[in-house]
Amino acid sequence: MTGRTVTRADLCEAVYQKVGLSRTESAELVEMVLKEVAQTLVDGETVKLSSFGTFAVRDKGERIGRNPKTGEEVPIAPRRVLVFKPSNVLKKKINDALSPEAGPGD
Repeated sequence: MTGRTVTRADLCEAVYQKVGLSRTESAELVEMVLKEVAQTLVDGETVKLSSFGTFAVRDKGERIGRNPKTGEEVPIAPRRVLVFKPSNVLKKKINDALSPEAGPGD
């Protein structure tokens, strides 16, 4: 594990390298895709990316939590949370990368 984080700039550079758009067009494309995904989730819809996974917003109701330091019960307000469920294709790809006989880029 390298611990490296992929950033928007990295995604823009990958689009630039692989698709052949200009750097500006690549950045705009990445921003448009991310904005569309975010807005769809804000609207309460599910985003399913084939062979990658599904992003969804789930509503969580109010519940009683406990302050671990004091043991005091505290109400936790209802909220919306983002959940991601990876596809079986992505899971397999990740797990296959762990096997010693897997070559680079498998």
